[in-house]
Amino acid sequence: MSIFDKAKAKAEELLGRAEQVYGESHGDAAATVAGEAHVLEAEAEEQELERQEHHRDDDGLAGAR
Repeated sequence: MSIFDKAKAKAEELLGRAEQVYGESHGDAAATVAGEAHVLEAEAEEQELERQEHHRDDDGLAGAR
């Protein structure tokens, strides 16, 4: 995972949280739900990037001794 991918996912998560808080404070259910969706999508993307990073380290060529 590059630093830019991680920063992008975190920025999307923060944007979603801001949208969620705006919706809650103004009684806008659509904004609240859209914000929650942004947060969940960003968290899922970040987890997927972390999973890909872990798989790249193990090439399966190193044998056990």
